[in-house]
Order: sequence, then structure tokens, then C-alpha cells
Amino acid sequence: MHKKSIAVKDECVSENKRKFYLIARLFFGFITVLSVASSLLVAAQTLAAETVTGNADVMVVIAQGEQNTTLPAGGIIAKQSTAGTKTPTPLVKTPQSIAVVTRAQMDKQRVRSVSDALNYSAGVLPNYRGSSNRNDKTIVRGFRYAPKFLDGLSFGLIGQGAGIGKIDPWLLERVELIRGPASVMYGQVDPGGTIIMTSKRPTAEKIRHVQFSAGNQRFGEAAFDFGGVLNDDSSLLYRLNGIANTQQQFVNNTRQQRMAIAPALTWLPNADTSLTVLTRYQYDPEAGFRNFLPAYGTVFATNAGYIPYTLNVSDPNYHHSTREQTAFGYIFEHSFNSAISLQQNLRYSQLHDNYKSLVYSTGGSVADTTLIRNQQREKIDADELGIDTQLKANVVTHAVSHTLLAGLDYIWQKRNANFWLNSGSQYDFDWTHPHYGGAYLENDSDLHLVRSANKKLDQVGLYVQDQAIWRQWNLLLSGRHDWTEIRTYESTLNNAKRQSNYNDFTGRAALLYAFENGFSPYISYSTSFEPNLDSGIPGSEPFKPTTGEQTEVGIKFQPVGRDTLLTLSLFDITQKNITSWNSKLKFNEQIGRVESRGAEAEIHTQITPALSLMSAYSYTEAETKESINASIPAGNRPAATPRHMASAWGTYVVRDGPLAGLALGTGARYIGSSYGDNQESFSVPHYILYDAMVSYDLGSAASQWKGAVLQINVNNLTDKHYVASCSNSEACFYGAGRTIIATVSYRW
Repeated sequence: MHKKSIAVKDECVSENKRKFYLIARLFFGFITVLSVASSLLVAAQTLAAETVTGNADVMVVIAQGEQNTTLPAGGIIAKQSTAGTKTPTPLVKTPQSIAVVTRAQMDKQRVRSVSDALNYSAGVLPNYRGSSNRNDKTIVRGFRYAPKFLDGLSFGLIGQGAGIGKIDPWLLERVELIRGPASVMYGQVDPGGTIIMTSKRPTAEKIRHVQFSAGNQRFGEAAFDFGGVLNDDSSLLYRLNGIANTQQQFVNNTRQQRMAIAPALTWLPNADTSLTVLTRYQYDPEAGFRNFLPAYGTVFATNAGYIPYTLNVSDPNYHHSTREQTAFGYIFEHSFNSAISLQQNLRYSQLHDNYKSLVYSTGGSVADTTLIRNQQREKIDADELGIDTQLKANVVTHAVSHTLLAGLDYIWQKRNANFWLNSGSQYDFDWTHPHYGGAYLENDSDLHLVRSANKKLDQVGLYVQDQAIWRQWNLLLSGRHDWTEIRTYESTLNNAKRQSNYNDFTGRAALLYAFENGFSPYISYSTSFEPNLDSGIPGSEPFKPTTGEQTEVGIKFQPVGRDTLLTLSLFDITQKNITSWNSKLKFNEQIGRVESRGAEAEIHTQITPALSLMSAYSYTEAETKESINASIPAGNRPAATPRHMASAWGTYVVRDGPLAGLALGTGARYIGSSYGDNQESFSVPHYILYDAMVSYDLGSAASQWKGAVLQINVNNLTDKHYVASCSNSEACFYGAGRTIIATVSYRW
């Protein structure tokens, strides 16, 4: 492969000058937000005054009956979301495709990760790496990888391939997927989609919930969830969640172990003000494995057959996988009057990630079962601070109702990443005769430090939005400007220092018409902006920001008085300067321009009080339009991007008779065939996975057992062995095998 060597440009900027620029941007942003806030306050007060004086065309809107999107939805169907607009908006009136996975759905399907929670959502390939998925990476609408946000703030370093870190879904109230660009609300994100997670929050309702689980693969788990009121006047609320689990993975001699706790406290000093403090600590003494397999032996048979499904390509004697995450933050809300409110979200988090193993690099053919491996070690220490301040106003003038939003957010990120590597024939591995514990293993101190980079990012974003409603017409206009500064120090490259400054405008315009019968057709246009913290070949220029744009048309349907929500959408996304990992060079590179077009359909419905159903279908036509890399040729379909995906899940609850309290659930997931590399040289076969659930409310049999529920979940019911996907001929992944989990939970 031709390698292009680019000289390093050393752009050293004095620290004082850098601070001056940053302070100037922050000052400009705050002044602008204050100006907008003042205008909104004056406008609202003027409108209120005009209402008092009898102006019939102008009035202050007082929101009534808004669903709190941070509390349990009560079923599998959510009707409101703040993810797409940062304001509580009915999903049927949100002109963008959004999937909501409620706490009830996660409990019924017994999900073990955020990726698992999206198994039955349209447009997303959640477990393309099978069980080799340490960071919940997903592919949405053909783009890698969907970034994650927790409580409105970045979770994991953006620009790092969807971020690093992993949160246990037990700590979450809901998981949402915004399909398409969401930069106008969240800043630097991928145009394919954005995952929005909401933590469990304190509530006035008493919560007493414990559960214990056991299953195959030596799975064991204990979890608790407590909440309620702490004082007599109900001004202090609390929530305390915790979980601990352990499980043998499907690869021999690998495990996942986790301990997590999330205390939260809400203070309500008066009817107009609330302060919620959210904290979290998660420690994974065994954070799982990450490795690769060749196409020969997985997709294609060799003279020796196929690679065993449970084969450990690494060496158990050289394995270390730990992760520690700590976070502290708050959500402050205050209503100035019936029309204007202020909200500020803040979180500071730290992550320490250590991983070492023997990683498969290349090798393997029809006749040769020898795999070439490297001994490598990775260590990442990351800090992140996020602040998002929003001012909201609800007003109506001249028969048009406006929900106005102005916000300023700031992200500071620091990442210190070190990568050690040693290669040689001593690491060669014959998978037909696996041998471990050889003398070939080097001490960690003897490994070669290949890359050591300290990167810092400062980003300031200023955004405004207007949701205007006139009769059945809903117009959404949003605009945002970001200022980003990235500073890199690479000790392994002659102590090179680089600084990159970017700024860009992103926007969204959407129009929806809400018919009285529940149909809501819409059309939208949105853009995205994503500075890139990844590193290319040593000596290369810093990566250009990745930009994207999308046009989407669709229709939503929510029958009046029914618990049903149907979304149909057509989309066309173009992304420039996309980053891809080059397995030959062992570095990232920017390949050019990619386009993804397709159609999606998703329905969640409560057909009867006893029967619920969810179903999804996706068609994705992706193509690399421009490329500078011969290994990713223009005109070809990107690897690991199925054209067709479909899923369906149904639950039936027996409400009467001797079997009252029994619930049965079953589901099927279809992942169509995809190319195994960007050259379209081979295909990964399609596969279908079946899931099942049975639960019984023990309180239906005896009153003294009220609150106790026994549930059994089986994923991949037939224990199908399959290849989840391939990114190239040396990066294939076996899917996860059958999991069986029995859970007994008790609420009182």
C-alpha cells in the first residue's frame, strides 16, 4: 500500500495568547446569551403586560400537563422527549426521527449494555463487534460511531470513535437515539445519529427495588434501586442505584466484572426552583476483551475448518482489562415566571482505562492457519468537564405560539493516551494448536512506546431555537456556532506541539403539519460539525473537521386516544472528511466523502391492555463518493453496512384466570448481508437471532408475595454461531452466543 508521508507542522502558540482567545470566545458567548436572554425577558414581560391590558392577540403561555421525560414512562411507549429539541416536545410533533427505549423495555428485554438497548430500534447496528465491544460502539445509518450523551452532556471523549467508557444500563431511565445530525443542539457529533441517555433521578414516589440474577456463562448479579422523600416538607428527594455483576464471556478465559453506584439528591427550595445533584462511580475490574479474527476461518472455511467460536486469540497470561469512571454534576432549574425558565447542566468526569493483550494483526488463509499477533498495551487517562446553560421562554403572539430556546455550552476535555507495542515471529499463533504462556511474552517495561499523546480540547457553542406553532403547522428553526481549539503534545514525535482552531455554523430547519387524526408529515434539513481528536500517521497534519448534512422527510402517526406511535422516514446524508482506521498502517486516516440514503419504519403500540408490539425496518444504501485511499475506493459500499435490517418484539400478559400474572415475550432480529471490506471483495452472510422472555408475578398466586416477580430471558435462543460483521479481511467478529438469565425482583 502506498504511504503518504506528510511533514509535521509545529504550531506553537503561547499559553497567554491561547488563554486570551479562549476567554474572548467565552466572553463573547456569554454576552450574546445574556443579550438574547434579556430580549426574551423583556419580550415576555411586555407580552404579559399586554395580556393584562386586554390585547387579545398576545398572551403568555403556561404549559399544562407536560410529561416529565426524566421519570418512568410506564410502558414501552414514550410520547414525549427532550432529546431532539432540549424542550419537552411530543414525539409526534418532533420533525426528526427519534427512537426511545424506556426503562420498562430495558427491564423486559433484560439488556446488559446500552448497545443491547437499541437491538429493536430502526437504523442502528448495535452489536456489530459481537461480544468484543468494550465501549458500546454502534453504527447508525451507515456511520461509525454514534456519540453518546448523558443527561444532556458529552459522555466520553467526542471525536474518539464515539467516545470511551461504558455505563451500566441499570443506572439509566431511558436510552434515546436521535437519527441524523444533532450538532445544532449538542455540538460536535456524528451525522448518522446520537445516543442520548438519561440517568435515574430522585422522585417523590417511594421506590424500594432489589433484584438478584443468575445465568449461564457463570453469570451472577445483584442490584438495588431506592428513592423517595427525605424530609417532612418533601423538599429533599433522593435516589440510590447500585449494581454488581460478573460473567464469563464467550471467549475462553475472559470475563466481565462490574461494580457501580449512583447516588442522587434533589433539593426543592420553592415551587420554582430545583437542584439535582448526580454522582456516579463505576469500576470494572474486568472490562472485557477486544480482538479481531481473520475472514479465513470465520466467513470462509479453511482446510482445517472454522476457527472455534470460543477461541482466545490472545494469551490469558498476558491480559489486563480494567476501567474506572467517576462523575459528579448537577442540574439546576429555575422558573422566573410562568413563561421563562433557566436550566444549567454541569458534570465533571474522569476515566482511567488500561488494556493489554496479544492482538491479531494479519495472516491466515485457506491453507495457512498461522496468525500474526502483536503484544500491545494501552493506557488512557481522560478528564472531561461539560456545562450547558439554557434559557427557555413560552410565548404566543398573533396566534403563533413560540417555544424559544437560547443556550451556551462549554466542553473541556483532556486525554493522555499511551500505546506500547512489540511485534515479531515469536508471537505467531496457530489456531488449530493453540498454545499459551510462552516465554515469548515481554515485560511491560520492555515494550516499545509507539505513541504518547496528550490532547486538550476547548469548545464553546452558542445556539438558539424557535419552535413556532400556528394552527396545525409546526416550524422548527435552530442555529448554532461552535468555536473549538485542539492542542496536541506528542512526546514520541520529538515533543511536537500542534494547535488547531476551528469554528463552524450548524443549523436545522424543519416543518411539520399535525393533522387532527394523528398523522404528522414533516420535512427537515440539518447539518453537523465534528472536530477530530484522532491521530494520523506520525508527521501528518492534524485531521480536518468532519462535516455532514442531511435531508429527511417522513410521517408520524399517533392515533388519538391510543398508545401507538409510528414513524416512517426517508433520509439522505453526506459526510466529508470521515475518519477510518487503516489496519495496515495502524493509524487513522481521513478518506474523503461518504453518502448514505435510506428508509426506516418503526412502530411501538399497545394493541390491547394485554398485548404490546414493537417492530422496526431499515433500508440503507451507503456509498463512498470520494476517497484518497486505494483500500477504500470511491463508488463502493462501506464495510459492515447491511442494506436491510428488521426486528419485532411482542409481549402478552395474562390478566385473568388461573395463569393471571404470567407474561410471555418473544422477538426476532434480522441483520442482512454486508460487505466484509471496502473493496467489496467478500460478503458477510445475513443472520437471524431469536429472543424470548417469560415472567410471573408471584403476587398473583399469593398475596404475601406481592411485589415479587420471577423472570427468565434468553437471547440468541437457538445459540446461533454467526459472524456479526467484518471491517476488512483481518477484522471480523463472532457474535455473542446464547445467554440465559433468571431474575427475581422484589418491590415494596
